[in-house]
Amino acid sequence: MGRSRRTLPEELLLLALDPTTGTTAQPQSLDLGLAGAQLVELALAGRIAPDGDRIAVVVPRPTGDPTLDCALELLRRRGAPVRAVNWVGGPRLGLRQTYLSHLERCGMVHAVAGQMCGVLPTTRYQATDTEISREIRSRLDSAIRTGVPPDPRTAALAALAHAVGLGKHLYPGNEGRSSRSRLRDLIRHDPMGGLVAHAVMDVQNGVAAQPRRSPAPAGRQAPAGGRGAPEPARGVPAQPHRGSMARVAAH
Repeated sequence: MGRSRRTLPEELLLLALDPTTGTTAQPQSLDLGLAGAQLVELALAGRIAPDGDRIAVVVPRPTGDPTLDCALELLRRRGAPVRAVNWVGGPRLGLRQTYLSHLERCGMVHAVAGQMCGVLPTTRYQATDTEISREIRSRLDSAIRTGVPPDPRTAALAALAHAVGLGKHLYPGNEGRSSRSRLRDLIRHDPMGGLVAHAVMDVQNGVAAQPRRSPAPAGRQAPAGGRGAPEPARGVPAQPHRGSMARVAAH
């Protein structure tokens, strides 16, 4: 995988970065979204594929991206398909900071040191290439405005943005309500993005213990314990409760 193309985790993080405050919107759910975005990027690269509500490694060859290859190797070591919800909900300490540091090395953001309450050291991140952020946002806006089915990468980005709760950040207020609704609806245009987005929302809503079931065809009931495609999006995910204050204020 060439490094000329931005990965979905990088795009999701840039989308969440507030240009005014230098912090990221929805930091706790964003961490889940970044783990999910890695899965979608690996699927787009042909390394993994969905197997019901699970993720199977189909080509273990490295992509050339160190962070993605670390995730790929962890999946390979499992030895069997992994439930997407279990992967997304697993510990991912430092993942957001890893991607922020990478974007800084690439010159897409720069770190600004500061203090919180005059005591705690903080680091905020400002975008240095606003054209990149505008291009990412433009893809979402176009998919929402035109109603034309987007490409798989944009569809997955929309699904993840909805899943982590970026809708109100990107399209605030009553005037943004219809855009938020259309953002949610884009979740159905990419199977892998939809699977991962539902996994992110399931983790936030505390329903990760049970496998997701396919909706039953008309007149039939879904078999008990069966696995299948994710259900249609049902709305804005519940907001995660606030955790303790982090040392790094990229949140």
